[in-house]
Amino acid sequence: QVQLVESGGGLVQAGASLRLSCVVSERTFGTYVMAWFRQAPGKEREFVAAITWSTSRTWYVDSVKGRFTISRDNAKNTVYLQMNSLNPEDTAVYYCASGKTDSSSYRLYNYWGQGTQVTVSS
Repeated sequence: QVQLVESGGGLVQAGASLRLSCVVSERTFGTYVMAWFRQAPGKEREFVAAITWSTSRTWYVDSVKGRFTISRDNAKNTVYLQMNSLNPEDTAVYYCASGKTDSSSYRLYNYWGQGTQVTVSS
């Protein structure tokens, strides 16, 4: 079974940067798309960014465009989320996910990591 492990979260001040990492145990057609979602307490799970392994096509939620960058290193089976200019509204548990369909919907992702906490103080 495909396993995803996130890391890199932490507590930072507003304006700071963090880089999240997600290591996937295997890359198959079932992991065609890698994505980051986030969920704050009491809020719905929110799509953040996604990337394809094959073409490195990316897409983002509007609120992070220009601040966050998703990338991947195929040799390391790793996907990254570089987060710059963080603000308190970015505070959430960030989850790495993978699926076989280009989508911003969490319902179309089959594999999930355990999550990593990102807390941004003001």
